[in-house]
Amino acid sequence: MYMGGAALLLLVSGSAAHLWAQSAAQSTMSTATSAATGSSAPGASSGVTAGETKEPAPVIATPPAQQTGSPHLIAKPGPPEDETNRKALEDNAGKDPANILLRSTPTGAQIYVNGAFVGHTPLLLTVAPGKYKIEMRGQRDDFAERTVGLLANDTQRIALTLASRYPNRVSIP
Repeated sequence: MYMGGAALLLLVSGSAAHLWAQSAAQSTMSTATSAATGSSAPGASSGVTAGETKEPAPVIATPPAQQTGSPHLIAKPGPPEDETNRKALEDNAGKDPANILLRSTPTGAQIYVNGAFVGHTPLLLTVAPGKYKIEMRGQRDDFAERTVGLLANDTQRIALTLASRYPNRVSIP
């Protein structure tokens, strides 16, 4: 049997949602057919004679969009990592916290405090007095870092200009 080019293309490009819908429709039709053949009169037999087996109830698959717990998803449930790390820093700040106002050129750099991601620039952090290693990473693999010492009730403004980690050119003398 010859299938036209458009029909073959439609057959090949069927998506998971279409296949799920077809499966659900077929399951519903077989359920409706088996329910229609059975007797609903009170006291009537189930319609299964000796030697025959009753069809098992159809199993309807959950569409891919509604499935949960996939091992292929890397998103973790709960708040984002940066919110959790910022909250941990603020919770440990104590009664005389210090503040750091972090800015970068260009803006929007990822900020890491002692190796933990805390957000994007510009950002105001409330932390406990002490020494912190601040790293900023840009979108184009540019980088800047600084170590900061903070006293109680201290506020520091840190503005870093991101630079490329690796040279753009290599010259041979």
